Amino acid sequence: MEELNDFTEEKEESNFDLKAEIFKYLAYWKWILLGFLVGGLFAYLYNRYTIPKFNTEATLLIVQDEQNNAMSAMPSRGRSVLSIEEDGLQNHIEKLKSKQIVESVVNELNHHISYFIEGNVITVEAYKSSPIFIEFITSDSIVNNSSINLFVTPISDTSFKLEEEGREYSETHEIGEIIEMNGLKFTILPRSGGVEGTFGKTSTVNIRLKPVKEVAAKYISKLQVVQKGKAKDILLLNLVQESPDRSEDFLNKLMESFNEAGIKDKQEVAENTTAFIQSRLEMITTELDSVEGGIAQFKRENRIMDIGSGASQFQQKVSSAEQEVFNLETQLELLKSVEKLLRSQGDYELLPEIGISEGGVSGLANSYNTLVMERNMYLKGGTEKNPIVESLTEQLDALRKNLFESIASTKQSLNIQLNELNQRGDLAEGQFSNFPGLEKGMRSIQRQQTIKEQLYLFLLQRREEAAISFASTASVARVIDSAYTLESSVAPEPWLILVGGFLIGLIIPILIIFAKNMMDTKIHHKGELNQLIKHIPFIGEVPRVSGNQEDQRIEVNDRSPLAESFRILRTNLAYLFQNKGTERGEVIFVTSTIKGEGKTFIAYNMARTLASTGKKVLLVGADIRNPKLHRYGHISDTAPKGLSDYLYDLDVTEEDVISLEKKAGIKVDMVLSGPIPPNPAELLMNDRLEQLLEYAAGQYDFVIVDTAPTMIVTDTLLISPLADTTLYVVRADVTDKKMLDFPKELKQQGKIKSPAIVLNDVDYSKFSYGAKYGYSYGYGYGYGQDKESRWNRIKRKLTGK
Repeated sequence: MEELNDFTEEKEESNFDLKAEIFKYLAYWKWILLGFLVGGLFAYLYNRYTIPKFNTEATLLIVQDEQNNAMSAMPSRGRSVLSIEEDGLQNHIEKLKSKQIVESVVNELNHHISYFIEGNVITVEAYKSSPIFIEFITSDSIVNNSSINLFVTPISDTSFKLEEEGREYSETHEIGEIIEMNGLKFTILPRSGGVEGTFGKTSTVNIRLKPVKEVAAKYISKLQVVQKGKAKDILLLNLVQESPDRSEDFLNKLMESFNEAGIKDKQEVAENTTAFIQSRLEMITTELDSVEGGIAQFKRENRIMDIGSGASQFQQKVSSAEQEVFNLETQLELLKSVEKLLRSQGDYELLPEIGISEGGVSGLANSYNTLVMERNMYLKGGTEKNPIVESLTEQLDALRKNLFESIASTKQSLNIQLNELNQRGDLAEGQFSNFPGLEKGMRSIQRQQTIKEQLYLFLLQRREEAAISFASTASVARVIDSAYTLESSVAPEPWLILVGGFLIGLIIPILIIFAKNMMDTKIHHKGELNQLIKHIPFIGEVPRVSGNQEDQRIEVNDRSPLAESFRILRTNLAYLFQNKGTERGEVIFVTSTIKGEGKTFIAYNMARTLASTGKKVLLVGADIRNPKLHRYGHISDTAPKGLSDYLYDLDVTEEDVISLEKKAGIKVDMVLSGPIPPNPAELLMNDRLEQLLEYAAGQYDFVIVDTAPTMIVTDTLLISPLADTTLYVVRADVTDKKMLDFPKELKQQGKIKSPAIVLNDVDYSKFSYGAKYGYSYGYGYGYGQDKESRWNRIKRKLTGK
């Protein structure tokens, strides 16, 4: 009853043992160390043979000097009501990474042609240091879209072997010979500056030609252009590649090409403005000549020379109105000119900048020109289907519509003002009704003359300003720092790779061991029996022996680890005996959960160990379903009967079934299982077995009964009350951990009597770090046993024996 209470009051405890888990991994310390070293070796080789990449940087200042651009020729100083100042820096970044500029740089620097020197392990790029170079005779338009991979191996100072990857081409050519291949014509020449006579001694050179667009796309993907610091006009250009010289040349040329493109755009605006002004000057000159001829004709027809002296008072009253009328009519003329040009020009052309102060037309024109230039830039590197071009086209259409509307509204406003001024003039003239009509006609002609003269002078001034702007166009950007390469490489990072390699080499075997342990559900050592031996005594363990356990027997004066382990079992078992001091012998059952756990092996050698002390021992084979005891020992021929014969045949006596070993040495009497009966459970339930055990207990000091497994059949549970002590065998690497609950339940339910756990077949070589479990893992002291040589240990580990 007390035992049942112990089970019911048991609280769940954690089975996790940190030291035990660590020892599981330390058992494979050689593999962990090997993985650690191999990982470090691979990391070292990676660092040793990986071509490092370097970071190249350059700094560019975007010039915001409005006085140096063509737009400043306008009275508005180039300002627009549609300001794009906030997006200006991002636009410059996009221009720097545009396909057009990058492709032009790649083509100009011949970066689509690469040279590599083949080494013993790796191939290194020979930028500007290749002993040879390729010169194409085919036009650039074909070369820039071609791809070829050549291998040039010098044979002598004047000849070389040429091979192409991907096709079976291998020919010998002379230096300077024109070669035709894949639609390309080229020649291979030695690079100038080399030592004469060394061409034939150089290594194989790999020449790779790639399409310019492909190389440009790679540069664009690698190129980083970001705003530097808090400034709004400084850009940091960054490029990471294996060849620092190649990166520096590319960045320097990119900044140069970007500046040239910006200057060209500015000059294009100035050129268009100058051309427009020139055409307007020619038209105004013709109109001015016509007005002046009209004045002369008017004076001849009216025979007058000066009519101003008679109208001084009138001039003073209307001078102010006339000046306003002049300004308004000038603006109307300019608006008409711009409107006429806008209607007559082609698809999205630049508008001239002549300065219109009314209605914000000048600002809209400036914004229109800015979008036209941006659209033209993207059209150079793409088509009208480009999403950016389509967006700009939509903006231009909207802006053109705004221009027409702004011009119309401004003209309407000016006409209203002119009407008001004319009404005021009419009112003033009404006060001088007696003034000759001749004065009015003359004044009208003179006004037209003045307007044409002022417009002519205005256009002359703007033409000169545009010409000066074109001649003195400043750079759009200035180089603050030319391209330079940082000394230390950015990839690979040697220490990071080395540490990572060691860690990966350490982690991989640990993960493998972890996975192996996770999938392993077997019992391996005493530490994994903690939950079981809290309730059932543990009396010892038997080490794994080489070969088959059935061939291992305890002999006289045996000093092997196996014999020592059974002596420990014998000693511990003595504390469990219930019949001490009585004349009756001890009945010991030996069982297990399933077959194959070594219960017969334990029973046989336990019997021999007890018999070696001079005790009388009887070994009974009670596993009549699957008898194994006959495989052990050397049985005499005088007892052909077995236990099954005794159980069903009442005429068979105890003496008839007891067999004696013939071999000299340790003597153990046996009762073999006999023939396998059809009803083993029913036979074991009769009184004959109890009668046999009572007889044997009176004749022998120990009666050891080899019984059937408890989980598979019910035989052992039927006869368990006949035992004084039950040895429950658990086998390492065979018994599943889930089966440990079964013997605990049997004891809890009282189905087995006085159980004690024996751990069989423990492989001590796996637990050299496991002294915490309470055993020494080896019994190798042997008391005189010869020490195993190192060679034998190595051979045993290699063969697994």
